[in-house]
Amino acid sequence: MLSGRRLDLLDPSPFDVEIEDIAHGLARVARWNGQTIGPHSFSVAQHSLLVEAIAQHTLLELSPRTALVVLLHDAAEYVIGDIISPFKAVLGDAYKGVEARILAAVMLRFGLPPEIKGAVRRLTKDADAIAAWHEATTLAGFSIEEAERFFGRPVRLPKPILALLDPWTTEKAQSAFLARFAALAGDEGGIGGNS
Repeated sequence: MLSGRRLDLLDPSPFDVEIEDIAHGLARVARWNGQTIGPHSFSVAQHSLLVEAIAQHTLLELSPRTALVVLLHDAAEYVIGDIISPFKAVLGDAYKGVEARILAAVMLRFGLPPEIKGAVRRLTKDADAIAAWHEATTLAGFSIEEAERFFGRPVRLPKPILALLDPWTTEKAQSAFLARFAALAGDEGGIGGNS
C-alpha cells in the first residue's frame, strides 16, 4: 500500500489497514467496470458515500457507528477491485472468502464487528440496491425495466442525495470519503487514526 503497509490477502491483519489506503484505492476503483457516462468514472468511494447517505435517509436515527459500517461495506474493494456480480458468482467461494477476510480486517481495525449482520446487514443491502438502481439508470444506460429486474423497484431520493450520482474526480472522491469517515469515526477509541 502507499502507506507502506503490506497486507496479506489470505490472512489480512487489522494492523495493516489504514483509512488513507482505503480511500485512495476506492477512489480509483470504477463501479460498473467503468462503463458509465461522464468525464470521470463513478468510483466505489463515491458509491460508498451514496449508500451511506441512502441509509441515513432510510433510517433517520442511524448511529455514527452503524453509518460507519455502511460506509465501509465495500472497503475490501480497495485491494481486490469491484468485480461485477455475475463474475463473482463464477469465481465462487474462494473469492467470497478473500473478500470477507479483508472486510473483517477493515472492520476490526476501526473497532467495528468483523461481519455485517442482522438489521445492519439488511439496511446496507437495501441501501446498496437502491443506489445500484439509481446508478444503473442514471450512469450505466439501464432502462427502468432492466433496473427493476436486477435491483427491485425504484425508491425516490431527495435532490441532495441524487447529486451524489454526478461522478467526481478521483481527488474529490478520496477527499470526501476521508472527510465522511472522520465525521463518523470521531475520536472513539482512536478510530480512524494512524497507528
